[in-house]
Amino acid sequence: IVVLSGDESYESEKLSLELGRDVDLKFNQTPFDKRNFIKELQNNGEVIAMFGDGLNDAGALSQSDAGISIIENIGSFSPASDIIIKSNRLGELNKLFNFSKQSLKLLKLSLMFSLFYNLIGLSFAVSGNLTPLVAAILMPLSSVSVVGFVTLGIYLIAKINKLD
Repeated sequence: IVVLSGDESYESEKLSLELGRDVDLKFNQTPFDKRNFIKELQNNGEVIAMFGDGLNDAGALSQSDAGISIIENIGSFSPASDIIIKSNRLGELNKLFNFSKQSLKLLKLSLMFSLFYNLIGLSFAVSGNLTPLVAAILMPLSSVSVVGFVTLGIYLIAKINKLD
């Protein structure tokens, strides 16, 4: 863990007590310093998750492998990032990661379902057992069914993880 802060080092003692003495604290960091620090770590093969709370973190958040913006209220400006989470729900970040993993599994399952569905349709079409009219009806039905399956699945996963 590395703390990159644009603030002065007056908070260093307090942060060291809360985060532990082994946490690297870097103060007086400009937005460019933060982004370059992350680039350097990535060039060394590191995978970086960056937490930020302001505009001065935007470059570092976009450079990181996983950018997580922490906001006070939903109407406030939040920089481009992979995840935007309200500060009062930061304790639920683990739920969000579980939701993401489950959603990814669902998307992979739906891709396999779509591939299977289309291979069956293709075999009927190539053998001449599928008229163009039926194929024209089944093709959009395939897309709608996959989108519906994923939408319903994501909704249920969110409910199970209590992310509302």
